[in-house]
Amino acid sequence: MNAELLAGLSSLVSDSARILTAPSVLERLSHDFYWYSPVLRPKLANKSGDVAVQPLNMDELLAVLRYAGRHAIPVTVRGAGTGNYGQCVPLEGGIVLDLALMDKLEKITTDGVAVCQPGLRLGALEAEARKHGWELRMYPSTLAKASIGGFLAGGSGGIGSVTHGGLRDFDTVRAFEVVTMEEEPRVVLHEGPAVHEILHAWGTNGVLTRIWFALAPAVEWTQCTVAFDTFDQAFTFTESVAVNSAWTKRLATVFEWPIPSYFAPIKQMVRAGKSMALVMIATQQLDALRAAAAAAGGEATFAESYEGPRTQPLLSDYTWNHTTLWAMKADPAYTYLQCGFSPTECREQFHLLRARYGEEILFHIEFMKNGEGVVTPGAIPVVRFTTEERLNDMIAYCRSIGVFVANPHVNSLEDGGRFRADNVQLLAKQKYDPRGLLNPGKMLSFRKAVAQ
Repeated sequence: MNAELLAGLSSLVSDSARILTAPSVLERLSHDFYWYSPVLRPKLANKSGDVAVQPLNMDELLAVLRYAGRHAIPVTVRGAGTGNYGQCVPLEGGIVLDLALMDKLEKITTDGVAVCQPGLRLGALEAEARKHGWELRMYPSTLAKASIGGFLAGGSGGIGSVTHGGLRDFDTVRAFEVVTMEEEPRVVLHEGPAVHEILHAWGTNGVLTRIWFALAPAVEWTQCTVAFDTFDQAFTFTESVAVNSAWTKRLATVFEWPIPSYFAPIKQMVRAGKSMALVMIATQQLDALRAAAAAAGGEATFAESYEGPRTQPLLSDYTWNHTTLWAMKADPAYTYLQCGFSPTECREQFHLLRARYGEEILFHIEFMKNGEGVVTPGAIPVVRFTTEERLNDMIAYCRSIGVFVANPHVNSLEDGGRFRADNVQLLAKQKYDPRGLLNPGKMLSFRKAVAQ
């Protein structure tokens, strides 16, 4: 640890206990869930920051960024570390800026917008919002741990996206303030379309410090599971719920067998050899959903109300990328892809993938609405890993048959499939971080404007 760096940072925060140098702490704060990927695991395992700083307020945050800028020290911003691409892994050492303590909920407006700091946990926001008649429009399966700043910087959608779309859709992110990494850091307000400069940019072009996040009116929800003899039956039923606006739903997920067998804590809801649908439905529609499931050949195996993030069992803990985690616990050879299937050609795409790869790929579908209002079969298929070449072949083949893939086995924005084609994220980095000090190495198309 550089003594000069430590001394410089110590003068900037009111409590030196928030400057962290213990190797075990740095190890934890320098990593996320990149180990879901057998490709990223060896590449990122030994990467670490030189020091972690936990600012308590804007004054401290600005002071740290100003100091880092003047001394050309890389800064990697960390939310809760629940990402999967290695977004918060520092490739060039430097400062890990941990925003966990900037976690205040300032207010929930009368029209349902949460004004908050980036370290606020989404589970805490969901719980508080429901007290006021609101709820999150969408959230990741890591609800209890994930921070709102990290979600905006590295997430896309989740539970609720079947109705409300992804983070980039329908003005869910109304505005935020971003601190720049210039010679003198500025606080820049982004509103409306301007938020797309910063959304899903992994903290490479600014530090989120204050967020206006739109909520939805709270609904009384019931969690349901339905078993089907075949994946086709389960998919058809779940699709019918997802695309029909008459159903008020928050989640519409379908798993082919043997994925349900990996959910050990809820094994009583699983039927051996059968595919499973998992739906979060408005409680007043539960009886109608049960009838529709029975008519489609399904057996309802569980139904219980959702009371908030502390609900047990919380069935969203088995959806989205938590599905991958349960599969990996059952068999470490499993990993995953992030895909988008065609709403009209998906069955043919399923057939082609099964014919080419057999049970190397297991179908796990998460229905979500896109920005045009069309409900599509998103997917996080469970994939058996053998070699990187075989994995890349699968990705290439998916794309060749019209299946979108956001590659989770890379550590850059561009290769991950979420980089905006209009280059606004790159242009923002050129404006706000011209020396490339924020999370360096993650935006490959960036070239430093001024040599360090």
